[in-house]
Amino acid sequence: MAITSALVLYAVIWFMVMFIALPIGLRTQGDEGEVVEGTHEGAPHDFKVWQMVRRVTLISTVLWAVIASIILWGGITVRDLDFFNRMAPPSQANGTDG
Repeated sequence: MAITSALVLYAVIWFMVMFIALPIGLRTQGDEGEVVEGTHEGAPHDFKVWQMVRRVTLISTVLWAVIASIILWGGITVRDLDFFNRMAPPSQANGTDG
């Protein structure tokens, strides 16, 4: 895996975890009964951005390490995930007879 691929994989994982984690534990202004004038009731009441970023970074780093190690190990390949047998056998895919 090249450095660029590793960084892209980490970025994708980080944003996926961030979007999953955003609504967890969210208390809105409507829930708290303190709606600031000019805002929606669904706006966060006390959103701690840096705490969320730290948690997401920690979780993403662990997930990235597991996924990157599986990719580098090579024990699980794309062919293992071909449940409908649409890929050619490895000998035909490489263009060799044997």
